[in-house]
Amino acid sequence: MTAFETYLDGLRGKRVAVIGAGVSNMPLIERLRAAGLSVTVHDKKTASALESQYDALTGLGAELVLGEHYLDDLPEDVIFRTPGVHPKHPALCAARERGSLVTSEMELFFELCPCPIIGITGSDGKTTTTTLVYEILNRAGHTVHLGGNIGRPLLPEVEQITPEHLAVVELSSFQLMDMRRSPAVAAITNLTPNHLDYHDTFEEYVGAKTSIFRFQPEGGRLVLNWDDSVTHGLVFPHPESVCWTSKTTAPQNGVYLRADGMLCIAEGGKARELLPQEEIRIPGAHNVYNLMMAAALVQGYASDDDIRAVAREFGGVEHRIEFVREKDGVRYYNDSIASSPTRTTAGLESFQEKLILIAGGYDKHLDYTALAGPVCAHVKTLVLTGATAPKIRAAVERAAGEKPAMIDAADFADAVRQAARAAQPGDVVILSPASASFDCFKNFMERGDRFKELVWAL
Repeated sequence: MTAFETYLDGLRGKRVAVIGAGVSNMPLIERLRAAGLSVTVHDKKTASALESQYDALTGLGAELVLGEHYLDDLPEDVIFRTPGVHPKHPALCAARERGSLVTSEMELFFELCPCPIIGITGSDGKTTTTTLVYEILNRAGHTVHLGGNIGRPLLPEVEQITPEHLAVVELSSFQLMDMRRSPAVAAITNLTPNHLDYHDTFEEYVGAKTSIFRFQPEGGRLVLNWDDSVTHGLVFPHPESVCWTSKTTAPQNGVYLRADGMLCIAEGGKARELLPQEEIRIPGAHNVYNLMMAAALVQGYASDDDIRAVAREFGGVEHRIEFVREKDGVRYYNDSIASSPTRTTAGLESFQEKLILIAGGYDKHLDYTALAGPVCAHVKTLVLTGATAPKIRAAVERAAGEKPAMIDAADFADAVRQAARAAQPGDVVILSPASASFDCFKNFMERGDRFKELVWAL
């Protein structure tokens, strides 16, 4: 009997709830039902909104509680929380008080996974760092399982994972918030205000992120950014396990950028050269941090040659300063992943020329004051759209110095058209919204895909 089968056997006679019928939970629902367990799926969508998924769920024999009042009653014994529902939701608090166990698909994976887990979180750069780690470990010859917040559930393949394999997992604050397990090797890329529409405070957000190392055993490894003031000030359960990445100092253990542009790896105060910064294929100063983070994470699992090869070949991840096309001498870039001011700032600073920036979207209750200076310094024309457009405009108007031309677009498609009209040969147009996508799109991927469609239609 596998560990998963043993776990499922322990649920016999218990009622199980799965909150959310999304992609990450469907394999879990299928496995629970295949084991003959009583499963109720709670989802905010109506039957018609679920479309074909409704038929799939009823075909599995799951009970459904749908619509606006989907969380009014949670009588089940074991409840799998979807990341989008806050752990402190009154319905979940009441269920815990009644003795229910609240867990998640990701926490169950951590419980059952037999191999070392490398976990990455942070406000910016998670997906690129996670993908770099995966590519380096693949290059080194490992069998690697990639998933988590990057868009792929790992629980369905946990029974095929052996102790000799490696799992590389991207983790969001939503997933980490009530986790009671930490990966053996963990990293936080940086911490800046984000998702404050979900988290009550920035302190709560930081607390969620630090769950990635809070339960880490002795002998693990934690990789942090020395140059990020928030991560620098954290308290660690095992300080001896911390490795740092930095552009400003040479740590005893970690990866750093020397003043002459050479990336170096330090172990016990002894440093060796890795490769010159200019050999990193993906553009942007922030991607130097991402590569340093990845290099620190794979120590003991991959050689320096593996890291060098990936650094020179890896062209980046879709929707992250992704080159779309050049038309009439104008280059178009898709940076839809940039849903916060810091992420957009990093995108702007990746180019030498002044840009035409498309910004704005769903309001996560972020402060755009810090974005205004970089916009004034790096943007010639600012095209605004979405709910945050007035907030971004106001922040830029308050900033000191020369302001870019500002255009208010009627909608997203109009924003792309306005940006194209404003562009001259030699210009760069970039979608880097500094805002989430949920006002018009399901996620940043859909927004980025729509941008690419519109650019190709010009």
